[in-house]
Amino acid sequence: MFDRLKAWGLAASLLTAAMPAAAQEVTWQVPTSVPEGSPFYINFLERFADNVDVLTQGRVEIEPFGAGVLVPALQVYDGVKDGIIQAGHSTPSYRVNQDPINAIFAGFPGGMGPEAYITWIYEEGGKEALYDLRAKEGFKSLVVGIGSSEIMAHSNVPVKTAADLKGLKYRTSGPWAEVMREYFGAVPTVVPPGEIYTLLQRKGVDLIEWGPPSGNLPEGFHEAAKYIIVPGVHQPTFLWEVVLKQETWDAVADDLKPLIEKAAELTTMQGLLHFYAEDIKALETYSRGKNEIITLDAGFIEELSAAGQDWITKKAEVEKEAGKPEMSALLADYTDFMDRWSAESSYLIRNQD
Repeated sequence: MFDRLKAWGLAASLLTAAMPAAAQEVTWQVPTSVPEGSPFYINFLERFADNVDVLTQGRVEIEPFGAGVLVPALQVYDGVKDGIIQAGHSTPSYRVNQDPINAIFAGFPGGMGPEAYITWIYEEGGKEALYDLRAKEGFKSLVVGIGSSEIMAHSNVPVKTAADLKGLKYRTSGPWAEVMREYFGAVPTVVPPGEIYTLLQRKGVDLIEWGPPSGNLPEGFHEAAKYIIVPGVHQPTFLWEVVLKQETWDAVADDLKPLIEKAAELTTMQGLLHFYAEDIKALETYSRGKNEIITLDAGFIEELSAAGQDWITKKAEVEKEAGKPEMSALLADYTDFMDRWSAESSYLIRNQD
C-alpha cells in the first residue's frame, strides 16, 4: 500500500509537470474543528489543500479556515449539512453522540493502533464503509488524516489505577468520554480545542486528552500540568475527514474527482508519517523537561482496553435491537481484522525497547 501511494505521488508529479497550468474551476472554503496553526490544521487540512493544488494543476483550490471563523468548532458537519459552508474538516469523534457507529472510525479504547487501522481503512474496506455511512447522511467524505497514538492525559493529578480516575473532571470526547463516565466514575467535559489549555491551566478540569505527543507540544499542555500519562490506550489512533454535500461533489468535473481523491490518500499517508517523526522529537522534549511521565502498567492498560471493547460491543447490540444492525456488522468486520492482525503481525520489527 505504501509503495503504491508513493508511486502514485511520483507519477502524478511527473504528469502535472508536463501539463500546462489550467484555469481554476473549483474553490471550496473549508473550516476545521481546530484553531488555525494547530498541528491538525497544518498536517491534515493545509497539506490536503497543497496536494489538491499540485495534483489538479490549480484547477481546484481549497481555502482552509480555523475553528470558529465560519462555523463553531463542534458544528462543522452541521454547517455543511445546512449549507452554511461548502465543505468541512473534522473527526467522527464529534459524531458519536449523534450515531455511535462513528466510534468505530473515531478510534476507541481497545481498538486498533495506527498500523493495523490504516491497513483496514485502505485495504480491507474501512474507507468504503465510512463513505457509505456518510452517503446515507447526504455527504461525500474524503479521508485526509489518520493519526498516531495519543497521550492519554496531561494531568494536574497522578493517575496510576482505576481508583484514581473516580470523580476526576476529564476534558475528553467521543467513546472515551462514555467509557470514563460509565466504567470509571470520571466526569467527562467536552470543550472546543481552542479552550483546552485555559481550562487545564486554571484547573477547571483535573486532566485533559487531545492529541499525539507532537500535537500537544505546541499547545503547551506540558507547561500547564505536571503529569504526562502514557500510553494513549484511550485513542490508539484517530481519523479526520473532509465532508461536503453530495451535490457539491457531483458538480465537480469527472476528471478532477480522482485527482482530489488521490490527494486525500496522499495527505493521509504523509500526515501519519509526519506525526511519527515529530512525536519522537516531542517525547524527547518531554523527557528532558520538568514533567513527571507516568507509564501505565500492563494490567491497567488491559482494564481500560477491556472497558472500551465492552462499551462498543454493548452499543452495537443496542443499535441492533433497535433495528439498526449496521454498527454490529461493521464492528464484527473491524474486530475480525484486528484479531487477524494481532495473530499474524509478530513478524514485524518495530524497534521498541
